[in-house]
Amino acid sequence: MKFKVWLGVVAGVLPAALVAILLFLAVYSWPAMHFNGPGFVVRDVWNLGNLYADPVTVHGTQIQPGASYGILFLIVGTLLSTLIALLLAVPVGVGAAIFLAEAVPDHLRMWISFFVELLMAIPSVVFGLWGYVVVIPFLGRHLFPFLAHTVGKAIPFFAGPTGSGYGLLTAGVVLALMIVPIIVATLRDALVNQPTSMREAALALGATRLEAMWRVTLPGARKTLIGATFLALGRALGETMAVLMVSGNALNYLPHNIYDPISTMAAFIVSQLDSALQDPTGLAVRSLAEIALVLSIISILVNAAARLILVVWGNVQRTMAA
Repeated sequence: MKFKVWLGVVAGVLPAALVAILLFLAVYSWPAMHFNGPGFVVRDVWNLGNLYADPVTVHGTQIQPGASYGILFLIVGTLLSTLIALLLAVPVGVGAAIFLAEAVPDHLRMWISFFVELLMAIPSVVFGLWGYVVVIPFLGRHLFPFLAHTVGKAIPFFAGPTGSGYGLLTAGVVLALMIVPIIVATLRDALVNQPTSMREAALALGATRLEAMWRVTLPGARKTLIGATFLALGRALGETMAVLMVSGNALNYLPHNIYDPISTMAAFIVSQLDSALQDPTGLAVRSLAEIALVLSIISILVNAAARLILVVWGNVQRTMAA
């Protein structure tokens, strides 16, 4: 009995820590929420006001004259960069996982998988530096002009100007490279552990190896693929340093094409913390805490959606089996 109690205490540390963090953010950012109101998430402006003037009182809150806070441009930048990262990472991750599970001999699979998983151990600032030195010049000089002159003719969002290489698409590419190993490692294990009898039965019925993988093995691991995708989504939503170094760190600006500079919520908190600390009223820092609270809520909703999808998918499979 004591073991169960202690095990329950240890298991409860993580949810308790999550609740404590959310409570701290809510309490600390309450003055900012009171001042900013619901329009905080739909306004497209971030202005600390005149930091050299005396504070004024507005709606019972002390602020610097002219201060106004809104994060619509941050929400748009975060969601668009994450969406691009997933669109790039999921097909590559699925293909790499199938390759490791089906085409690589057993004695080589462990070593290749080891190097793939090593990508998850690389610090994000290293990805950011690589993106700054290698990816930005390559995309800005070669890929972006090519996309603008080809795809841009059919899809206006891909039309120019292409800029210097910083921006939405660059952030999506770097994020995709950071989350691909999560998808590959998780899905590969699920594919390898699928019952060989199912694959052998498909081959015995005349299916090719590709057909057996696509129609039998991969559908069996679909639940794992959904979970890995949402896990990668959570990583992309909260990424900070790498995005900060390649996104252009736009302020009060909504992207008009896929090459425009952006800023994400996590990266913006880091980039603006120093200037926010100059606000003598403290409202700027509390507004940053409100951004952190919004980002935390989005992450929780994403994970809740993943759980819901997995539960629904499990119920559908059981119904079909019955």
